Amino acid sequence: MSSKFFLVLIFLAFFTRLIKLDWGDGYYFNPDENNMASAISRLSLNSLDPKFYAYGQFPLYLAYYSFRLYSLLFNHHLPDSLSFTQSILTLRFWSAIFSVFFIFIFYIISKKILKKKYFSEIFTLLLIFHPGLIQFSHFGTTEAILIFVLAANTLLGLLILESKGLKLINLILISSIINSIGLASKITSIILTGPVLLSLFFLFIKGKNKLPIILLGQLLAIITIVLYASFSPFNILSKKDFLSTMNYETSVATGKIKVFYTNQFINTKPYVFQFTHIFPYVSGLPVFLIAIIGFLSFIKKFPKSKTERFKWLVILLTPLVYFVYIGQLYTKWTRFMSPIFFISPLFTAYYFSSLKSGKLKIFLIIICIIPGIVFLSRYFRKDIRIIASEWVDKYIPEKSAILSEGVNVVDFPLGKKEYKVNNFNFYHLDDDQELPPKLSGLVSSVDYIFVPSRRIFKNQYGEKFPHSDKYYRQLFSGSLGFKLIKTFPKQIGILNPENAEETWTVFDRPVIRIFQKIK
Repeated sequence: MSSKFFLVLIFLAFFTRLIKLDWGDGYYFNPDENNMASAISRLSLNSLDPKFYAYGQFPLYLAYYSFRLYSLLFNHHLPDSLSFTQSILTLRFWSAIFSVFFIFIFYIISKKILKKKYFSEIFTLLLIFHPGLIQFSHFGTTEAILIFVLAANTLLGLLILESKGLKLINLILISSIINSIGLASKITSIILTGPVLLSLFFLFIKGKNKLPIILLGQLLAIITIVLYASFSPFNILSKKDFLSTMNYETSVATGKIKVFYTNQFINTKPYVFQFTHIFPYVSGLPVFLIAIIGFLSFIKKFPKSKTERFKWLVILLTPLVYFVYIGQLYTKWTRFMSPIFFISPLFTAYYFSSLKSGKLKIFLIIICIIPGIVFLSRYFRKDIRIIASEWVDKYIPEKSAILSEGVNVVDFPLGKKEYKVNNFNFYHLDDDQELPPKLSGLVSSVDYIFVPSRRIFKNQYGEKFPHSDKYYRQLFSGSLGFKLIKTFPKQIGILNPENAEETWTVFDRPVIRIFQKIK
């Protein structure tokens, strides 16, 4: 690859990740980054316990101390604590940086596994314009860190297969740091240590002297645990709170505890759901379909060399184990699948490497990156909720009575005019006997109804939700006495994003519907 094209890839990686990290126009709609930012804003030098244990302390401390350093260097001021907004933006900055890191780690990995012309360049380009990876680089959450951990461990695993002596020890030390960062960010990242453990296992079964490999494994575990305790100390110091939180989160993930924000997963099928409601959307339909063809081609031509097989197993076995375990959980959020998003670009690039026609290859590459370009373009426009709010200010009379949906992180924002807004709790409409008559009274008294996202009407339907089902059927059919007068944005494309797992759209680009009373 020419140095000029490599510079283009570097530019595109930084541009797609760092552009518009302040999306949302001052509103922050993602509950995970809100929780993390709230925890950071509680930190001070006198109190480093965030009182928040759903995630580890590493990303919180990274944001806290890096912002203090930034303030000292550029503002000549050393704040003791961060504001909520400062916390959000710093978290998003580090998500973008880790995203750039793992893109080029995967580039190096691809150089090691397939020597075909332009394979690495195509793979990297598809990673850069992968819609799901672009989205998570703009969320101040842990997903980019976890993808980085898997990418780094995969590269280290490949290097371990080639190394011995002091170099091997150095690789184990680096892996210990990487693994501790992962564990200190999210405890489930223990699965992502797989590539390094697998490489050590390969060395163990190949070597005559087993003792050094056993000692290296023990060294990896000891250093990882020590650094994990250093990076996330309150998981140990506040063990009772940490374990209580982990027990709750695990119960929600497995469906043992049912909560209103997991209603979309009722009666969903493990593995099938991911292939129908997540992967086609986050990859873009062209990449998703071509990746399937590429994977089948790869199986047919699976490497015969034992060394090459070991390399591919180091790359693919951990994502497979991760998918089998995480994919069967009751909760099937898009973010749970983020560490294995790289698989579809990988096999798409693998398929392209077998094409003989250069023109066909260029055409398909352009088709594959279009969904990412379209997705990225949304960040250059005003947030759709702000656009809708401006329309409301312009066309809906002041003092109008409005019924909207509440219990979201941020209620639908309204602009300059004053309205009589009731953000009703639809989530409990079917399990609180007092709510149906209240809703009936509101419907008869309001002038407009807002449906600010798909979160309720797509999830609460059928016999289990009789009141919700009836309300939304009557609303959308017009029999409730309201007419749909505006939808933001207009839907285009083959895939309807509202059919995806809900967190794919509701945080950064929901579909908003406005109904007006006509009778």
